[in-house]
Amino acid sequence: MSRYDRYVLSQFLLFFGFFALILVAVFWINRAVVLFDKLIGDGQSAFVFLEFTALTLPNLIRMVLPMAAFAASVYVTNRLNNDSELTVMQATGSSPWRLARPALVFGLISATMMSILTHVLLPASINQLAVREAEVARNVTARLLSEGSFLHPAPGVTFYIRQIDADGTLNDVFLSDRRDPEQTVIYTGARAFLVRNGEQSNLIMVDGLAQRMDMKSNQLSTTVFADFSYDISSLIKQDTTRKRNIRAIPTLELIRAPGQITEEEGYTPGQLSEELHLRFARALICVAVTLIGYSSLMLGGFSRFGVWRQALLAFVMLVFLEVLRGVMSDPVLKNADLWPLIYLPTLVGLGIACLFMQFASRPLSLLFRRSPNTEAAT
Repeated sequence: MSRYDRYVLSQFLLFFGFFALILVAVFWINRAVVLFDKLIGDGQSAFVFLEFTALTLPNLIRMVLPMAAFAASVYVTNRLNNDSELTVMQATGSSPWRLARPALVFGLISATMMSILTHVLLPASINQLAVREAEVARNVTARLLSEGSFLHPAPGVTFYIRQIDADGTLNDVFLSDRRDPEQTVIYTGARAFLVRNGEQSNLIMVDGLAQRMDMKSNQLSTTVFADFSYDISSLIKQDTTRKRNIRAIPTLELIRAPGQITEEEGYTPGQLSEELHLRFARALICVAVTLIGYSSLMLGGFSRFGVWRQALLAFVMLVFLEVLRGVMSDPVLKNADLWPLIYLPTLVGLGIACLFMQFASRPLSLLFRRSPNTEAAT
């Protein structure tokens, strides 16, 4: 690459990092608020919140990376045009096709980043996130040990603790079990302890009262106890047969054993085909949107009103490709043999970019200019 190409490429990468950072921060703050309220509200520590946040970052970056590449392409091209750098290069005989070399290299670099993200980082992060979510859901302390608030660990069950001592003693415990429609039971205890024995978890209540209400006979019976053991394993039992998220399945497994995945996980061949080829298409679309951003701003000449028309055209093309991608996914989900449709938005995007660069090389005024013989006859 020439010195000019390296200079333009460095500008692309610089502003790509800037826009990616801004977009990731915006999306991250939006999700972090919900995640913080959910985890901290369930009694988790700040470390768990940071861990979950880090595991969701690859998915956020996957969403914003094409937009960041497109924004960097449009911004840098507009800046080069305003500083007359593109004008100088074109005056030396460089065509828009030749000047598109840094944009093409930048698109390939962003496509490489997206490939690493979709094929390696994203499946690993989603898989680890599912493991950590299951561990947190099985954490009795996080689900039940929250003082001063009424908790509902299961439908029909209400749990309350007034205070938790430093040694783990629960003071003034209230437990209401309404899962049996024929009988409602309320347990209260001055103190309680959580005891785990393997997979079983028990709540040991001391100096308490059990009140049973028979709904048929409408009779209330009370029992005073010195100590009582209540099995709470069912309140924290999780479904161990849950299938994997399709995005957590490694790419090599999608290629080598689609039939086994369909049998074990329950995904249709269309879903597996759409996910597999979409991982490759996401990388290729980065090249298309980068070239569209560059070629759109190469259309037209200097104007005191700026290049907002060209920028608006580039944005419309970006939205069009995203809509086209959504439309092409439905046929593939129904019929896995139609997987080439996944790459249609990329091909259309590359075709639009080539068309724009051709117009930039030979504007419409030159294409439809009258020939010299016609002008002489006139």
